[in-house]
Amino acid sequence: MNKAKPLTGAGAVAQAMRQINPDVVAAYPITPQTPIVEGFAKFVADGIVKTEMIRVESEHSALSAVVGSAFAGARTMTATSSAGLALMYEILGVASGLRAPIVMPIANRALSSPLNIHCDHSDTMGCRDMGWLQIYAEDAQESYENTLLAMRLAEHPDILTPIMPCMDGFITSHGVENVIIHSDEAVRDFIGEYKFPYNLLDVEHPITVGAIELTDYLFETKRQQVESISKVPDVLPKIACELARITENEFDVVEEYHTDDADAIIVVMSSAAGTTKTVVDKMRKEGKKVGLLKLRMFRPFPYERIAKGLVGAKAVAVLDRAASYGADAPIFTDVKCSLYASSEKPKIQSYVFGIGGRELYDDHIEKVFDDLLAGKVTGKEEYINLRE
Repeated sequence: MNKAKPLTGAGAVAQAMRQINPDVVAAYPITPQTPIVEGFAKFVADGIVKTEMIRVESEHSALSAVVGSAFAGARTMTATSSAGLALMYEILGVASGLRAPIVMPIANRALSSPLNIHCDHSDTMGCRDMGWLQIYAEDAQESYENTLLAMRLAEHPDILTPIMPCMDGFITSHGVENVIIHSDEAVRDFIGEYKFPYNLLDVEHPITVGAIELTDYLFETKRQQVESISKVPDVLPKIACELARITENEFDVVEEYHTDDADAIIVVMSSAAGTTKTVVDKMRKEGKKVGLLKLRMFRPFPYERIAKGLVGAKAVAVLDRAASYGADAPIFTDVKCSLYASSEKPKIQSYVFGIGGRELYDDHIEKVFDDLLAGKVTGKEEYINLRE
């Protein structure tokens, strides 16, 4: 029987990478991602994995290197955060456009300026339309298991799309929790051997990678990306079921927590979901019908599942850990779209919280629920724990 051991979220992801044993990892340090690759580098130095570790001069170079290694037939990974992800922006589109199955764990952190090293989701929200899949973890256990799931999903022949398994910087990446690391043998059987269908080094079967496509073919290529990501809802449950046989933890694109009879529901993702669960339990004991809809996969966005999960609610609050300047907040926008075709729409309220690592406490969540239950839905973006 697997025993829980104290690990940070970053340490848990490093353990997942050890079990995956990728052929190539290229990375550049950036807070709060650094402990992921730092921990994995120790496994490389100790000969525990056979990975070729490439130390590069920037995050742009890191992602460029793993795009190249992916098309040389190597199972490949990297990791980054915040400004590092922003520096990769040019290559994000290259990786997804080439359908390179790269797994890149993210420790979410605010973007500059002003300079801030703490958690919000502005980094990954800023590249949500770059053709990468995005999964978000509530805690270290999910961070570990999401990394394993991501490897299989990215490499599936019907998907072949890069993926970001995300966790909250410092809150999850540096917070120590009890994490169950499943047996190496079982995980490696689940991951399987890597067989990328194209290989630049196969001189007997030459291919072209990164060709110029002008008005003649680019539209069709992008349409193929749309089609591959549209297959995720069919492919993901099968992979998740296989992983659940090992972990005994189910993965679903959303998690419904006391939503069946809830009058008021909060929609949120990542570590804030844990805080919300605590408040839901407390308020349920007080006889208040409240619930949580935790979003685990943000791209592709599970529109139908969200709409189904909110059926029967009288009021819904969507909590974003990022602002969208000049527009509604990112998650709120997609949740609102999910409800467009519903015959009975709940009242819906947008909240922005936690920018730059600002604290989110139980009483903040309780006030949101109390306002929903009292019918206080302003229709405009509200802010949690913002100084006046």
